[in-house]
Amino acid sequence: MSSEPPSRPELDVIDRRILAILQDDAALTIAEIASLVGLSQTPCWRRIQRLEREGVILSRAAILDHRKVGLSLTALVFIKAPDHSTRWLAHFAEALKAFPEIVEAHRLAGDIDYVLQVIVADMAAYDRFYARLIAAAPLKSVTTRFALEDVKQRGPLPL
Repeated sequence: MSSEPPSRPELDVIDRRILAILQDDAALTIAEIASLVGLSQTPCWRRIQRLEREGVILSRAAILDHRKVGLSLTALVFIKAPDHSTRWLAHFAEALKAFPEIVEAHRLAGDIDYVLQVIVADMAAYDRFYARLIAAAPLKSVTTRFALEDVKQRGPLPL
């Protein structure tokens, strides 16, 4: 875990427009994106490649409706760590990689150390996930809240 903030590439107006377009529809062709931002294809493609190289664009993926693929239960799992040693933190972060059910994980400030967003098929699947989670690393406490409704899902970043 690094305490240094990641480097921040310089983004001009065209870079921001390209990013906004890709967040909305990453399936557009380079020609379509270039036309929308007022560039020819080659400079547009070079910008996209640079944004990928610099880690601004992490990936391009389809966003799925989890309910339509049989994953209807969303859980927010709040975790308190038993200690805050570098060794425990590294072990816990590595252990989380083995859980495809965890779609987001955040280390927090305050009385809760971590929050995980977990998406599974049903309560039985959550119970199996929970058993694997508590076996993966020592935890002080685990509290779960189940979402009743998706009011707003992760959308595009406000560029």
